[in-house]
Amino acid sequence: MSDAARRQRFEAVAPALVEPLRRYLARRTDAATADDVLAETLLVCWRRLDDLPEEALPWAYGVARNCLANARRGVRRQERLASRIAVVDPPTATTPGPGEDGDPELAEALAGLRDEDAELLRLWAWEQLTPAEIGTVLGVSANAVSIRLLRAKEKLKKSLETRKDELAAGHEETNGGRRR
Repeated sequence: MSDAARRQRFEAVAPALVEPLRRYLARRTDAATADDVLAETLLVCWRRLDDLPEEALPWAYGVARNCLANARRGVRRQERLASRIAVVDPPTATTPGPGEDGDPELAEALAGLRDEDAELLRLWAWEQLTPAEIGTVLGVSANAVSIRLLRAKEKLKKSLETRKDELAAGHEETNGGRRR
């Protein structure tokens, strides 16, 4: 493929990828890292343009997921090095993840799930991907995604129901500070 044809194909595909990828990354990391990872993801898409399938977004989500994992590994390496070089202040708390600002029960329930289950649910609910598209992102079959998604939904449902029951039980036990 000529350079002009490559450029033309990338310019046709990239605009449809940018905003969904930006939202995907913003839900998983801080703004600066999201911007860096988005740039890295687009660079990988450009370099591997010949590998880019017709349905580019799920493939690009997979690339973004890998780039984010690389960025996180890089941060961990930097932190280990900094701790060896000098005594530093403890790292600041991480920024709230998706759902933590709006629905604390949902955030708590998601935090209680395995990382793989939580990510699967986020891809399904927040990114609105189909099992086949999620399979592309995660590198597994659509059938495996469907089974895992069903199990993850059940785990989340049970976790939310348990929290709801615990809250209800807590309200029943209190009597507004009065004794009966």
